[in-house]
Amino acid sequence: MQRLGRLLTAMVTPFDERGEVDYAQARKLARALVQSGSDGVLVSGTTGESPTLSTDEKLRLFGEVKQELGSGGTVVAGTGNYSTRESIELTMEAERIGVDACLLVVPYYNKPTQEGLYRHFSAVAGATGLPCIMYNVPSRTSCNLAAGTVIRLSKVDNIVGVKEASADFRQISEIIEGVADDFLVYSGNDGDTLLLMALGGYGVVGVATHLVGVQVKDMMNKVLAGKAEEAATIHRHLLPLISALFLIANPIPLKYAMNHLGFRVGGTRLPLCEPDDRTADTIVTTLRGYKIDLPIPADR
Repeated sequence: MQRLGRLLTAMVTPFDERGEVDYAQARKLARALVQSGSDGVLVSGTTGESPTLSTDEKLRLFGEVKQELGSGGTVVAGTGNYSTRESIELTMEAERIGVDACLLVVPYYNKPTQEGLYRHFSAVAGATGLPCIMYNVPSRTSCNLAAGTVIRLSKVDNIVGVKEASADFRQISEIIEGVADDFLVYSGNDGDTLLLMALGGYGVVGVATHLVGVQVKDMMNKVLAGKAEEAATIHRHLLPLISALFLIANPIPLKYAMNHLGFRVGGTRLPLCEPDDRTADTIVTTLRGYKIDLPIPADR
């Protein structure tokens, strides 16, 4: 299996003034993220506003970003949803386009059993040759992917990892202990990366890494080098920024921050809308305390 990278960024989807996907800006952003610490990007995840993107928009984004990065960065396509059939269809199309892997979120709203989750992920993985990463985010799906189910699914050949955003470190520990050494356990919460890696996890699919990717990569490298105190210092420094980026639903604060800094990504699509004044002021004030790693285009 190809190495997917320890630091992947769940990329925002740039929109233009009319609210249409800005594919040229998506290319620039993907390139900028790789230049600022990311090993690759997740396209059309939660941060990319996947629920409000059409299938055609998703597929074009997968192709444009993969064409831009080539072999210079991993492209993971967010192809999962609440329907096994639709997840299979989108995953197969993404594979034809040439992405490197797919991310499959726990089906939301319909609240399947653990057996239903096992069958869902097995069915999607069985329909593709792509490496599949599962995504457990109970705060959004109302359904937890239990440790035992992850361990069971880890034995499926092309299910290669899980993005864990449960913030349940007992569960995460059980997963890391129960899966093979080459199974990739990613943090799905920026603030959990240090502890997850200290427990033996692999890396992060991040949001704050849009802005501080070099610093997050430095923290991760220090964990791997056994420099726990230095890693913890970086972690503590980044926590206020991470908190500010999640004051309200992601990616509202992140997009506001990027636009404020000069990297144009447009607004969000309804039902997401701009932040209230108090939240916006907090974001701007917090940004002043940080060195931003993201290169800002000269055409801003």
